[in-house]
Amino acid sequence: MSNAAIIRLSEFLQSPPGRYVLEWEQAHLDAAVVDIFGYHALQLGLPELDALRENRMPLRFCASDRQLDASAPSPAHTQVAVINRYEELPFETQSIDLVVMPHILEFAQEPHQVLREVDRVLVPEGSVVLTGFNPASLWGLRQTLARIGMTPILPREGQLFALPRVKDWLKLLSFEVNRGRFGCYAPWARSDKWLARWSFLEKAGDRWWPVLGSIYMVTAIKRVRGMRLIGPAWKRSEKPRPAFAPAATRTLTPTHEAYSVRADPTRNADNDTMPGIARG
Repeated sequence: MSNAAIIRLSEFLQSPPGRYVLEWEQAHLDAAVVDIFGYHALQLGLPELDALRENRMPLRFCASDRQLDASAPSPAHTQVAVINRYEELPFETQSIDLVVMPHILEFAQEPHQVLREVDRVLVPEGSVVLTGFNPASLWGLRQTLARIGMTPILPREGQLFALPRVKDWLKLLSFEVNRGRFGCYAPWARSDKWLARWSFLEKAGDRWWPVLGSIYMVTAIKRVRGMRLIGPAWKRSEKPRPAFAPAATRTLTPTHEAYSVRADPTRNADNDTMPGIARG
């Protein structure tokens, strides 16, 4: 993220519409991370937001490429670390259970590499939560009109990505993605007074035009396909099996010779023991 984008994003978050965005994201991130369990939770960027305050993991910290301004209200982060680039995270492979990325892809120099790094540091079945500005919204339209001379409401260096496009990137990395959620349906306004007048659009937008919210949030789970370990193909020694030789067939050949048979009267004939044979 460039220095100009960092300064402008920080200034925007201190304005009334910026506080409006932070309020919506804080409420919905609290509900998204409260039931995600594990040991290590990481928030990337946006130190103005405490995205992990409702999470119950023992180690929760924020890693950002900038320090929080002294004039800005400081959230109660447990730990804050300063890193140089989101494309090269200083964490071990498969060491994080939850990663929250508020508005990181819009201002990253290589958003695909950021997602690959998040996929690397996440454990199997780990979760990632992303938020971003929706280009198909009133705020996105205002940002697009900045190309023809209108004053942009967000840093010019930022690139807005639609939610379906972000989902496709996550699916290519074998993430299981949910439907996502939109919010902040009020038009662009520079004062809290006008933003409060448009507050009735929050409920109406969720019901009638949910995909036109200025902010979206999506949650995904890292899936790892099951593997089957195949060992070396050991050759079995084939032992000779015993083979049975066919019995020889006895052939009787008449020779016209007479044989005499002598009977022993002291022994019983074998047939005498068989029932049903009469002795004569």
